[in-house]
Amino acid sequence: MSGREDARLRRAVIDTARAMNGAGINAGRSGNVSARTPGGMLVTPTGMAYDALKPADIVAMDMDGRATGPRLPSSEWRFHLDIYRARAEVGAVVHTHSTHATALSCQRRGIPAFHYMVAAAGGEDIRCAPYATFGTEALSRNALDALSGRRACLLANHGAIATGPTLAEAFDLAAAVEVLAAQYLAALQGGRPVLLPKAEMKRVLAQFAGAGYGQQPPARNAKRPGRGARGASKA
Repeated sequence: MSGREDARLRRAVIDTARAMNGAGINAGRSGNVSARTPGGMLVTPTGMAYDALKPADIVAMDMDGRATGPRLPSSEWRFHLDIYRARAEVGAVVHTHSTHATALSCQRRGIPAFHYMVAAAGGEDIRCAPYATFGTEALSRNALDALSGRRACLLANHGAIATGPTLAEAFDLAAAVEVLAAQYLAALQGGRPVLLPKAEMKRVLAQFAGAGYGQQPPARNAKRPGRGARGASKA
């Protein structure tokens, strides 16, 4: 990765972390963000306000967990790195303490197929990983199990993890998980929500995978992506 690419990715990690708080899916210094690099990952540092971050504050780590730079990595660096080791298709990880997803996780509830958009996380439900102390190998194992065949999960009494090929897609999924969590909690207030059957969720998943759900063809003469724009949408 060239120096210019490294600088761009560090800035995108910062922009995504700030966007989490700006979108209301995280608060303060909680949560963390990472992006895959050819030799490991870039991850937000521990204990620093996102608005104060500079590119040099983002921590580079190799696949053996060795960090370089002036800052210590997020206390949750382990599950970020283990996700990249286990899932070659993942290019970014966004971890939030979003209000509704965290509330569900404190009840040790996942999000079942109450709405077809649950399939956006890659399966017929969004699992809740069993509790383990933050930053531990046990938490990382639990998260990987909950993410098997999925792109997102909840962490019991903790928060949520969303993954994607890019920072933009991981961020969008984190926001979608929070909306689904809020909707599911609201539905529970009226009793037991009616869940979609497995056969319907299978059809929805196939449609998401094959029909380019939510995608538009590129406009003619449109500016090529990545030119003249900065922000959380660039990974």
